[in-house]
Amino acid sequence: MYRRLSSILFPIMTILFLGSIYWGYQEHQEKNSILIKAENQYQRAFHNLTYHVEQLHQQLGNTLAVNSTSQAYHRKGLVNVWRLTSEAQNEISQLPLTLLPFNEAEDFLSHIANFAYKTAVRDLSKQPLTPDEFATMKTLYKKSEEISKDLLGVQNNVLANSLRWMDVEVAIASEKSNNDNAIIDGFKTVDKKVSEYPEINWGPSVSSMYQKRSIKMLGGKFVNAEDVKKEAAKFTGENAGAIRVTENGKGTEFASYTATVESGKDRKLQLDYTQKGGQLISFMNPREIGEKQIGLNKVKSNAESFLEKHGFKGMNAISYDMFDRAGTLTFVHNQGGVLIYPEKLTVKVALDNGEIVGLQAADYVYEQHERKLPKPVLTKAQASKALNPEMKVRSEQLALIDNELGEEVLCYEYTGQINGSLYRVYINSETGIEESIEEMTRNDTKAADK
Repeated sequence: MYRRLSSILFPIMTILFLGSIYWGYQEHQEKNSILIKAENQYQRAFHNLTYHVEQLHQQLGNTLAVNSTSQAYHRKGLVNVWRLTSEAQNEISQLPLTLLPFNEAEDFLSHIANFAYKTAVRDLSKQPLTPDEFATMKTLYKKSEEISKDLLGVQNNVLANSLRWMDVEVAIASEKSNNDNAIIDGFKTVDKKVSEYPEINWGPSVSSMYQKRSIKMLGGKFVNAEDVKKEAAKFTGENAGAIRVTENGKGTEFASYTATVESGKDRKLQLDYTQKGGQLISFMNPREIGEKQIGLNKVKSNAESFLEKHGFKGMNAISYDMFDRAGTLTFVHNQGGVLIYPEKLTVKVALDNGEIVGLQAADYVYEQHERKLPKPVLTKAQASKALNPEMKVRSEQLALIDNELGEEVLCYEYTGQINGSLYRVYINSETGIEESIEEMTRNDTKAADK
């Protein structure tokens, strides 16, 4: 009996044993294949990064080497600088540096990219490079050489000692001491040097991109928690006793207040206010929204009434989106018939009953001020000559927008149809050039209709 049972079970166990060995071997091979692929991707990204930073240094040198009046070559050189820094930023994002302090170097490359782009897109024949911009480029040329040499040093170390990027990833993930990892040490050295660079004059258009909104930008008096509680009670119609106020960023230039309103187990509202001026930045009512019952006209009507009631006057709807049973309308301020796009806000409306469930007004609050708008140099008819002749214009009006240089410019806004799609085209009211173009949806058009 035992022999008979053994004769049956032994082959079965042998097959299972061999199968488990084969399965383990396959798993091991697949794991190795994944690790090799990841390592190859890391190595490729790192070596490309080293190459592109070296090329960036050379391109800055080439651009500086030509005659100061060579606008065409300056534009070409700056476009190449922008392209190379963009490539380098992309390669950094592919490396396992998430937990490694390399943000100073990334930020430096980002500034170079924006400096090059914003300088290249303007008309250099009318606005050639200034002495300050040449000085900035010379500084970038020198500093990019330092970064390039340091990265080449890391690269030589990697190649000479067959270092692996997977070891970097493991070291970071395990939070072990990084002192014994040559790659990590090399990148830390680069980042530390960049952090010690003296202040560079990037120019106002680039600097404004990195300017954080702070209470310095606001007018009015400083408010306290009790003031905010009263404002929140007035806004929501709730008793002040049901409102809890907390201060965010206390003692900093980014300080604000958050008011939380709890009225019943299913009602919890949140409102954010600026500390200076006590202006409402945002409002949220995160309730469950039922099935859609209302359309765009009702959404727009309710949103406009809400804004008027709470002191956001003279607002025009420009776009509309639907998501998760809610409709979101974007509004901009209308100053004397001119749409002020920097002063924008969004209103979120529940599509089951039309209740306002959200407001985001940070752009409006921080950008709002009475502007002395210039008068258009060109007429609508003159500006419209820059449009594609095939575009069927539906409407036209004046609008103030931020151009690619971060400057506010007065434009004629033309909305119309071409190639089966709807577009907004912004033509500079002084120069007649296209400042911006954006595609619209049918809902955008309906929302913007008066």
